[in-house]
Amino acid sequence: MWHRTASIPLTGMQSVTTTEVAGEARESTSTLATKKRAHPAFWVPTLYFAEGLPYVTVSVVAALMYKNLGVSNTDIGIYTGSLYLPWSIKFAWAPITEMFKTKRHWVLGTQFAMALALSCVALALPLPSFMGLTLAFFWVTGFLSATHDISADGAYMAVTTAKEQAAWVGAQGLCWNGGKVVASGLLVTLTGYLFEKRLGGSTGPAAELSAWQYSWMIVMGVLAALMAVLGVWHSRMLPADERSSATPTGVVEGLKAFLATLVSFFQKRGIWLGLLYILLYRSGEGFIEKIGPLFMIDTVAKGGLGLSNQALGTIYGSFGTVGFMVGTLLGGIFAAKLTLRRSIVVLALAMNVPHVCYVVLASSHAPSHALVSLLVTIEKFGYGFGCVASILYMMQQMSPGKYRTAHYAFATSIMGWSMMVPSMLSGIVQEKLGYQHFFVFCLVASIPSVIAAYFAPFHVKDDAEPSAPAGH
Repeated sequence: MWHRTASIPLTGMQSVTTTEVAGEARESTSTLATKKRAHPAFWVPTLYFAEGLPYVTVSVVAALMYKNLGVSNTDIGIYTGSLYLPWSIKFAWAPITEMFKTKRHWVLGTQFAMALALSCVALALPLPSFMGLTLAFFWVTGFLSATHDISADGAYMAVTTAKEQAAWVGAQGLCWNGGKVVASGLLVTLTGYLFEKRLGGSTGPAAELSAWQYSWMIVMGVLAALMAVLGVWHSRMLPADERSSATPTGVVEGLKAFLATLVSFFQKRGIWLGLLYILLYRSGEGFIEKIGPLFMIDTVAKGGLGLSNQALGTIYGSFGTVGFMVGTLLGGIFAAKLTLRRSIVVLALAMNVPHVCYVVLASSHAPSHALVSLLVTIEKFGYGFGCVASILYMMQQMSPGKYRTAHYAFATSIMGWSMMVPSMLSGIVQEKLGYQHFFVFCLVASIPSVIAAYFAPFHVKDDAEPSAPAGH
């Protein structure tokens, strides 16, 4: 899905679509059984690693790169926040991937194209006009990555049986997060090492800018090489799929089908209140996601923590990622035990209250590395624990019906706006308020999400309730 919040959106998509494509899966099972194909172990982990890597590069790593290159928080928020758009509107061109070629063609094509786009980012960095050029290529990477997400999920469902889908759901999330660890952890750490080595004994803004351009050029080149290697690997290992017989055969037919699914989505009972919940639920996180890492590496004189890229990469790539993944796992278990209806407010509080960790850090004087790691882990744990609520809500309350998969895609795309708009405004607000007051603002901005969770409508019965009608 858009802005894949680790494995949960992906896992949700598998759960939603498995039932919908059951008939098609039954028809293809015998074909799959007769064809020799690579075991899922050879391509599922790398396929979802290839989903996480470019997404995190565009949504998080790009902001850190521009911060190192001297771009203001206001500009970083506006420009990199807008890069969420491809994942917010990807449902609009999803039918095209059905109408032309196979999912495998789209997966391979987008992986090689992303390798080229990231190579162009690397080549543009030393140029005087690097800002506009790199942003343009990040935009291209974003649209390619969103298209890759659509195709990869479709390919996975088309070439695996229901049993295999259930068996490999956990691996998807783990490997998607592997892409996050590599991009925002290991490679960010590498930029710090390259910067110090390149800078040597030189001083001055010009020398620092040149060293950062060199460091990020190398790292973007590494990312491009990784995408190219993944493309080569999948050209050998990713099984071939077949186009669905139900696919629209023309633009007019496809447009009619699209409009039918869109109209039916907005005719659902309680849809507007449900959409309000989706739009508000991640608003606080939307403000923090861009500014949190920038706060970590900004100078103490400007209210930041003054961490090096090496320290930030270690904290975010290890402690933060582990906290998020554990939180996601426990949040899913918690919601499953209590049902979403009974746990939604608790999940909303768990997601937003830990933002106070940033208030503590911004108020502290030279906090230790251990304290920073602990508070970041707590904040990411809370985010992981609470983020399951919005995904489960879209799966259980907004997707059921004739167009289950399409309606889930609509809902996740709309959720993307709840991240994009706050992200674009975050830099402006932070530079007006300063870091400490900005994080207090984020806590206040989170209150509507808790209220919306309390009033979120539940018109589809929980599966756990005995009175739930069949099929719900």
